[in-house]
Amino acid sequence: MDRVGDLGLFLRVLDLGSISAAARSLDLSVAVASQRLKRLERDLGVRLLHRTTRQLHATPEGAALAEQGRALVEDLEALTGGLRQGATEVTGTLRVTLPASFGRQYISPLLPEFLALYPRVKLSVNLNDQMLDLVGSGFDLGIRVGALGDSGLVARQLAVNRRVLCAAPDYLRRHGTPRTPADLAAHDCLLLVGSQGRQDVWRFDDGHGVEIAQRVNGRFESNLGELLRDAVVAGLGIAMHSIWHVHEELREGRLQVLLPDYPLAATGIHAVMPQRRLVPPRVRAFVDFLAERLGDHPPWEH
Repeated sequence: MDRVGDLGLFLRVLDLGSISAAARSLDLSVAVASQRLKRLERDLGVRLLHRTTRQLHATPEGAALAEQGRALVEDLEALTGGLRQGATEVTGTLRVTLPASFGRQYISPLLPEFLALYPRVKLSVNLNDQMLDLVGSGFDLGIRVGALGDSGLVARQLAVNRRVLCAAPDYLRRHGTPRTPADLAAHDCLLLVGSQGRQDVWRFDDGHGVEIAQRVNGRFESNLGELLRDAVVAGLGIAMHSIWHVHEELREGRLQVLLPDYPLAATGIHAVMPQRRLVPPRVRAFVDFLAERLGDHPPWEH
């Protein structure tokens, strides 16, 4: 148990960036905290921390220990805390990574309510459109929009992600309106270039359950959905967008839906978590909270 406690201290040092801050948070003296860290290094036979007068960071061995050990410590805290309280108390630091645009538009406004409901929870939020390694980066939870790969993560769908083809009325006046997916070959299509490569094959349903795969091209591409939204509103071409991303532009008439008889396959908005035997109560509470707020009637579908 001492070794688990020392591991917990080591993780706290990495989270807070200094031994003194970690010691204060655990009501220890700096001398005792330093001795316990040295004991952990001695027991494991490796150096865990690089220390200078201004910086402290993990060695490669320390980073590996943190990656593998965090779930162990948190599972033990969840188990013993639940037994001690007779219930699962929602407390601790929740580390979350969110897609930049979706997180800013739809998750950020919900965070004050969540923190008010759970006053013993601290939130650490990262906005990033890259598919970050949750375990390696120390995140409890990630929100992902779109199809999920076989990542070995545990996923729960929070909402359906419906997508549409759209264009500005000005573009359609100048270039005409496509009537079938094949017509897109003659149009400027705005392409997303993401972690899965250049998304230049758009897939439609012909209305009878048969998939139509249409290769598209154009003069503008980006890895950021907001740039593609700006470009389609400016009349630069035709874009594929999630409804949550363009619902205001559609409602105001700045964009028009194209090819309504050839729907795009819906994907999902998911909460993804590392596989673990015990899910910390703070993670479960946050996922349940988002599922309730976004769930069957997400705000962008109103």
